[in-house]
Amino acid sequence: MYRRLLALFLVASFACVVPLFPEEKTSRQTVYDFSLVDLDGKTVPLSTYKGKILLIVNLASQSIYSDQFSALNDLAKDYAAQGLVVIGIPSPDFGGEELKDPAALRQNYNDKLHASFPIFAPAKLHGADTIPLYAYLCNPRESVSGENIHWNFTKFIIDREGKPLARYEVGEDPADVGFRVIVESALAGKLKKQKSEKKQDAESDDDDDE
Repeated sequence: MYRRLLALFLVASFACVVPLFPEEKTSRQTVYDFSLVDLDGKTVPLSTYKGKILLIVNLASQSIYSDQFSALNDLAKDYAAQGLVVIGIPSPDFGGEELKDPAALRQNYNDKLHASFPIFAPAKLHGADTIPLYAYLCNPRESVSGENIHWNFTKFIIDREGKPLARYEVGEDPADVGFRVIVESALAGKLKKQKSEKKQDAESDDDDDE
């Protein structure tokens, strides 16, 4: 009798413990757990943008793809009322194609390009000193497939709960109608999270390997 009761107790205990394991593999982290530094040196929590669809893009003003900035500006203005926020993060990591002087960088984005979306301070997006936000975005277990950033103008779409939905490389032009359809789908809550491990075209061929 004692052995039967002990066996039942062990089975019941195991049944209570087993469901815990899947939860341990599920991350509760979101982009809202991270912050960025703006061009004035102020720390801005990304939780500021809770409830919005975020389009996070690494910028490079001297890149041959810098014309994408104008399209990003248009997206930010055209879809602001529906809840889109574009977030620009300059980085010289890929080909050294971003301005290094803070004053020149500020003048370029604010005065010359008239940014209609928040531009943050230049950041390290590749290698050992990658900022925490990008360590999260580039971790396929936490985010979407793709791993390390390959080149400038890599685009991450984040849902209204702060979870990554999709990633698009530099070859995906935000000026294209197809990209607008993707943005509209995300805004409508219809864009499904990317799961494919298929490697996307990095286009690092030659943004300026000079």
